[in-house]
Amino acid sequence: MVLSGPYVSVMENPTLEEIAREVIDCAYHIHVELGPGLLESVYEVVLAKALEERGYRVVRQVPIKIQFRDLKFDEGFRADLIVNDCFLIELKSVEKTSPVHAKQTLTYLRLLKFPPRSAAELRCGYAQRGSPTHRESTSRRCVFRTSHPSGE
Repeated sequence: MVLSGPYVSVMENPTLEEIAREVIDCAYHIHVELGPGLLESVYEVVLAKALEERGYRVVRQVPIKIQFRDLKFDEGFRADLIVNDCFLIELKSVEKTSPVHAKQTLTYLRLLKFPPRSAAELRCGYAQRGSPTHRESTSRRCVFRTSHPSGE
Protein backbone atom coordinates (compact mmCIF):
# COMPACT_ATOMS: atom_id res chain seq x y z
CA MET A 1 0.00 0.00 0.00
CA VAL A 2 1.48 3.31 -1.04
CA LEU A 3 0.09 6.42 0.54
CA SER A 4 0.20 9.81 -1.08
CA GLY A 5 1.26 12.90 0.75
CA PRO A 6 4.12 15.29 1.39
CA TYR A 7 7.06 13.07 2.32
CA VAL A 8 10.35 13.82 3.97
CA SER A 9 13.34 11.54 3.45
CA VAL A 10 12.55 8.20 5.04
CA MET A 11 14.83 6.52 7.55
CA GLU A 12 16.38 3.51 5.89
CA ASN A 13 14.14 0.46 6.54
CA PRO A 14 13.35 0.90 10.24
CA THR A 15 11.75 -2.09 11.96
CA LEU A 16 8.29 -1.84 13.50
CA GLU A 17 9.96 -1.84 16.92
CA GLU A 18 12.18 1.10 15.95
CA ILE A 19 9.19 3.02 14.65
CA ALA A 20 7.24 2.23 17.83
CA ARG A 21 10.14 3.43 19.97
CA GLU A 22 10.36 6.70 18.05
CA VAL A 23 6.58 7.21 18.20
CA ILE A 24 6.57 6.69 21.98
CA ASP A 25 9.53 9.01 22.46
CA CYS A 26 7.95 11.77 20.36
CA ALA A 27 4.56 11.34 22.03
CA TYR A 28 6.10 11.42 25.49
CA HIS A 29 8.01 14.64 24.84
CA ILE A 30 4.98 16.27 23.24
CA HIS A 31 2.90 15.31 26.27
CA VAL A 32 5.52 16.74 28.64
CA GLU A 33 5.50 20.04 26.75
CA LEU A 34 1.80 20.38 25.91
CA GLY A 35 0.24 18.39 28.74
CA PRO A 36 -3.13 16.63 28.73
CA GLY A 37 -6.53 17.97 27.80
CA LEU A 38 -6.04 19.36 24.30
CA LEU A 39 -8.07 18.23 21.32
CA GLU A 40 -6.88 15.11 19.50
CA SER A 41 -6.18 17.15 16.36
CA VAL A 42 -3.53 19.20 18.21
CA TYR A 43 -1.61 16.08 19.25
CA GLU A 44 -2.04 14.66 15.74
CA VAL A 45 -0.51 17.59 13.86
CA VAL A 46 2.34 18.03 16.35
CA LEU A 47 3.18 14.31 16.46
CA ALA A 48 3.13 14.08 12.66
CA LYS A 49 5.56 17.01 12.40
CA ALA A 50 7.85 15.61 15.12
CA LEU A 51 8.07 12.24 13.34
CA GLU A 52 8.71 13.92 9.98
CA GLU A 53 11.55 15.87 11.57
CA ARG A 54 13.07 12.52 12.59
CA GLY A 55 12.98 11.39 8.98
CA TYR A 56 9.75 9.38 8.90
CA ARG A 57 7.11 9.57 6.20
CA VAL A 58 3.81 10.45 7.90
CA VAL A 59 0.34 10.77 6.40
CA ARG A 60 -2.60 12.17 8.38
CA GLN A 61 -6.29 11.23 8.20
CA VAL A 62 -5.78 8.33 5.81
CA PRO A 63 -8.99 6.94 4.30
CA ILE A 64 -9.47 3.23 4.99
CA LYS A 65 -11.75 1.51 2.54
CA ILE A 66 -13.73 -1.65 3.14
CA GLN A 67 -13.37 -4.53 0.71
CA PHE A 68 -15.67 -7.54 0.80
CA ARG A 69 -15.44 -10.17 -1.91
CA ASP A 70 -15.33 -8.19 -5.17
CA LEU A 71 -17.02 -5.17 -3.59
CA LYS A 72 -15.25 -2.02 -2.45
CA PHE A 73 -16.86 0.49 -0.12
CA ASP A 74 -15.57 4.02 0.22
CA GLU A 75 -17.61 4.48 3.40
CA GLY A 76 -14.65 3.30 5.42
CA PHE A 77 -12.81 5.02 8.18
CA ARG A 78 -9.90 7.43 8.65
CA ALA A 79 -6.69 6.49 10.40
CA ASP A 80 -5.20 9.34 12.43
CA LEU A 81 -1.60 8.76 11.30
CA ILE A 82 0.26 6.18 9.23
CA VAL A 83 4.04 6.13 9.44
CA ASN A 84 6.22 4.77 6.61
CA ASP A 85 3.21 3.01 5.02
CA CYS A 86 3.36 0.30 7.69
CA PHE A 87 2.59 1.66 11.19
CA LEU A 88 -0.79 2.91 12.41
CA ILE A 89 -1.15 5.54 15.14
CA GLU A 90 -4.55 6.11 16.73
CA LEU A 91 -4.76 9.08 19.09
CA LYS A 92 -7.31 9.54 21.86
CA SER A 93 -7.72 12.66 23.92
CA VAL A 94 -9.97 11.14 26.56
CA GLU A 95 -9.85 10.59 30.28
CA LYS A 96 -10.62 6.89 29.96
CA THR A 97 -10.55 4.57 26.98
CA SER A 98 -13.27 2.04 26.34
CA PRO A 99 -13.15 -1.36 24.62
CA VAL A 100 -14.45 0.25 21.43
CA HIS A 101 -11.17 2.16 21.06
CA ALA A 102 -9.15 -1.06 20.92
CA LYS A 103 -11.73 -2.55 18.55
CA GLN A 104 -11.36 0.50 16.30
CA THR A 105 -7.58 0.07 16.10
CA LEU A 106 -7.91 -3.66 15.46
CA THR A 107 -10.45 -2.99 12.68
CA TYR A 108 -8.11 -0.49 11.03
CA LEU A 109 -5.18 -2.92 11.21
CA ARG A 110 -7.22 -5.69 9.57
CA LEU A 111 -8.63 -3.47 6.83
CA LEU A 112 -5.16 -2.07 6.09
CA LYS A 113 -3.72 -5.61 6.17
CA PHE A 114 -1.02 -4.46 8.59
CA PRO A 115 0.68 -6.96 10.93
CA PRO A 116 -0.84 -7.15 14.44
CA ARG A 117 2.06 -5.36 16.16
CA SER A 118 2.12 -2.40 13.79
CA ALA A 119 -0.01 0.00 15.81
CA ALA A 120 0.26 2.46 18.65
CA GLU A 121 -2.68 3.75 20.65
CA LEU A 122 -1.80 7.03 22.31
CA ARG A 123 -4.11 8.40 24.97
CA CYS A 124 -3.49 11.85 26.35
CA GLY A 125 -5.55 12.14 29.47
CA TYR A 126 -4.90 10.83 32.93
CA ALA A 127 -3.70 7.31 33.68
CA GLN A 128 -4.23 5.56 36.96
CA ARG A 129 -1.17 5.43 39.20
CA GLY A 130 0.59 2.10 39.17
CA SER A 131 -0.65 1.14 35.71
CA PRO A 132 2.10 -0.73 33.84
CA THR A 133 1.19 1.10 30.62
CA HIS A 134 1.80 4.67 31.65
CA ARG A 135 4.76 7.00 31.92
CA GLU A 136 4.62 9.99 34.22
CA SER A 137 5.97 13.48 33.78
CA THR A 138 5.56 15.44 37.01
CA SER A 139 1.81 15.42 37.73
CA ARG A 140 0.73 14.89 34.11
CA ARG A 141 0.15 11.39 32.78
CA CYS A 142 -0.15 9.88 29.35
CA VAL A 143 -0.73 6.29 28.25
CA PHE A 144 1.20 4.92 25.30
CA ARG A 145 0.52 1.37 24.13
CA THR A 146 2.32 -0.17 21.18
CA SER A 147 1.22 -3.77 21.56
CA HIS A 148 -1.63 -5.40 19.70
CA PRO A 149 -4.96 -3.99 20.99
CA SER A 150 -6.21 -7.46 21.90
CA GLY A 151 -3.10 -7.99 24.03
CA GLU A 152 -1.56 -10.59 21.70
